[in-house]
Amino acid sequence: MTTTDFTTSVPYREVTDRNGRLYRIGETDRDIMGRPRWTMVLFPWMGMMGISSSEYAFTSAEDTLHEAHLWDSGHIFWLMGVWVFFQAAVAFPAGQLRESGRLPARYAMMLGALGTVLGYLSLAFAPHVIVAYIGFGMFSGIGAGLVYATCVNMVGKWYPERKGGKTGMVNGGFAYGSVPFVFLFTSYMDLSNYETVLVLVGVICCTVVAVSGWFFKDPPKNWWPSQVDPLKTSDDPRVVRALAKNPPAVKQYTPREAARTPVLWMMWFCLLCTAGINIFGIAMQVPFGKEMGFAGGIVATAMSLKAIVNGTGRGVIGWISDRYGRRNTLVIVCIVLGCSQFGVFLSGNMGSMPFFLFCSMVSGFGGGAIFPLFAAMTADYFGENNNASNYGMVYSSKLISGLVGSGVGALVVSAWGYGGAFALAGCIGLGSAVLALFLRAPGRPDPRRVVPNPHPIGEEMA
Repeated sequence: MTTTDFTTSVPYREVTDRNGRLYRIGETDRDIMGRPRWTMVLFPWMGMMGISSSEYAFTSAEDTLHEAHLWDSGHIFWLMGVWVFFQAAVAFPAGQLRESGRLPARYAMMLGALGTVLGYLSLAFAPHVIVAYIGFGMFSGIGAGLVYATCVNMVGKWYPERKGGKTGMVNGGFAYGSVPFVFLFTSYMDLSNYETVLVLVGVICCTVVAVSGWFFKDPPKNWWPSQVDPLKTSDDPRVVRALAKNPPAVKQYTPREAARTPVLWMMWFCLLCTAGINIFGIAMQVPFGKEMGFAGGIVATAMSLKAIVNGTGRGVIGWISDRYGRRNTLVIVCIVLGCSQFGVFLSGNMGSMPFFLFCSMVSGFGGGAIFPLFAAMTADYFGENNNASNYGMVYSSKLISGLVGSGVGALVVSAWGYGGAFALAGCIGLGSAVLALFLRAPGRPDPRRVVPNPHPIGEEMA
């Protein structure tokens, strides 16, 4: 079937594969938005960097905020937990609004920029901690959720044939964009300048999000790059390998259809466990390092290395998952994340600075890698058209993991000490690896029970 989109004069074709999935081909990225699609990796990456400091650098400001506002450490950890709660809570409704056309990508990013600056203003001038819970915890969390959901799902739509590495790169901005702010909050900000520093950081982050968001544009539904024939084997070995290891979903699942599959809720629980470990590490590493006697500069360096490796690992792991399969990669990442929790505690308890820095980096790698894996896996299993909503359902597990990893994590430390808390986190990580072994794309037959098909795009790989 050949037709013409009402928004352009470029003809396109709609074809279906053997599973009945529809593909819209014929239009190039330049036809749709007047520029190459790699820009829709660059701008989402910038947007993610703009919101990263709110999660990954926030606990580095704990001492100054405590002295300036007389907030105790419990409030600091619960503030982060509330921020994560709202950041995750907005993912599904934002996805619904985005895919219905009622919330264009550009408007979502502008709202996210506004929430970001309101969060920092509330930290700087809050007359009471309740104002900080509303301004930073709720408004900044909602803003970050809008940005996160828009950026992560945007890149998957523009790279449906090879989304792992691109999704990972964009997701990485959510971690290493915070690195300069970790040092700023730890080594420079104090009682004499905290208001100015927080306001300037808020303005800078808001500007980055708004400017990047201005260039956002969605491709049409079912769009597929014109240079990759969805019904034939590609000439590009990277595409062939990526589609063989991670074949497209058998159809475009609606959120209602996806919610009826057991695998979505298995993914939800697996992300709940692994994200909780990641947030626990972010919240507890700075105070743990200080209690173990490491100097503030060493702790800041460890946290920065954690953020750098956390972000870089997201891009690397996406590329690896394109080559070796999303599920297989997830199993290894869960094992690494779990084992590293034992390492962080042992290195701190031993007082070994090099070992502490190394374990911190390994923990950061595992904690960051899980998010692009689940984002790409959701599109692999349920399709790209409704990925914002479907991934929003999976990502909603962070509603609980944020509170558990940060707030409840502080309670566990109080009751069992750091040793018990890190041991529990490590065991949960190893248990997640076992659960990941059972993840399978819905609607696709077991590859061991079917005759191989010459078109790898329609095959399931173990």
